[in-house]
Amino acid sequence: MISNPDYEKADEIREWLKAVPYNVLRHERLYTAEELYQGYEPCEDEEKDKASFDNCYDSRVYHHYLKQGKIALNMYESVARTMHDHGIHLALMEFLKTHDPRKCIGIMGGHAILRTDPMFAHIAMMSKRLTEDGFYMVSGGGPGAMEATHLGAWLAGRTEKEAEEAISRLAEAAESFQNRRWLSSAFDIMRRYPQTQYVSLGVPTYLYGHEPSTPFATHIAKYFTNSVREDTILTIAFGGIIYTPGSAGTLQEIFQNAVQNHYLSFGFASPMIFMGKSFWTEDVPIYKLLQYMEKNGRYRNLLLTLSDNPREIEQVLKDFQKTIPAQL
Repeated sequence: MISNPDYEKADEIREWLKAVPYNVLRHERLYTAEELYQGYEPCEDEEKDKASFDNCYDSRVYHHYLKQGKIALNMYESVARTMHDHGIHLALMEFLKTHDPRKCIGIMGGHAILRTDPMFAHIAMMSKRLTEDGFYMVSGGGPGAMEATHLGAWLAGRTEKEAEEAISRLAEAAESFQNRRWLSSAFDIMRRYPQTQYVSLGVPTYLYGHEPSTPFATHIAKYFTNSVREDTILTIAFGGIIYTPGSAGTLQEIFQNAVQNHYLSFGFASPMIFMGKSFWTEDVPIYKLLQYMEKNGRYRNLLLTLSDNPREIEQVLKDFQKTIPAQL
């Protein structure tokens, strides 16, 4: 029998779920940039711009997240976050019903890649072409290599000249997400070059909420639990993953991906493509390590590619489509 104190606790949970600054029941749809940044009105006055950003939906949720603790010790908050992330998962499953995961390409890489870095333009243009060729892109949904991924997808269907102009405008406005106009300049480009035909999927997390989510992703699955978010990206990118220069987070994702391929966790292995020969063989010689471990039987089923040529990378992904199972 349920006692009166139990009823009271259930009432307290319900009140908490209603009071949190995020919707705990997101079963029907993923976030959009407009929803995440609802309330943000860019302003030339720096103080007003910052105040507006701090008051937008995404910032309010992030401040609440920090106040309650990255690991929620409050049972009610833990329940709320779990329900929210479950809702995001269900919405993502609905998205995948109409978007073939065999065509899903992941791009992993550092948040610190500047808009002025040639690698940023290489990623964006490659993502643009892949999107136009029928693929759809997924990333961690933040700045740097992730922003370049979704910028490219957003510019799909535009001319190469328009894409180059957009990249140049972004670089001139703010080269890093730490610069004030990083977000407002992205919205400027979105208004200048509207997108209605192509999609891309960003999967950010509130664990790294100090890094703003890129608004160029047309669909955003933002999780509280980073481990779920990272595993989700690696799982749904059945078409292959491209690794661009990054640091500890990117290295973690490489080994997670290698485990999935080694065990054929989903019935087959997908390409692991390393973009940047010097970086992946000298600065961070992980490519040589993976080759060595596969040669000695520590890893199996690794479809490894190392290239500086975006066109070569695109061809590897297209060739893989000829071998991917018809049924997942």
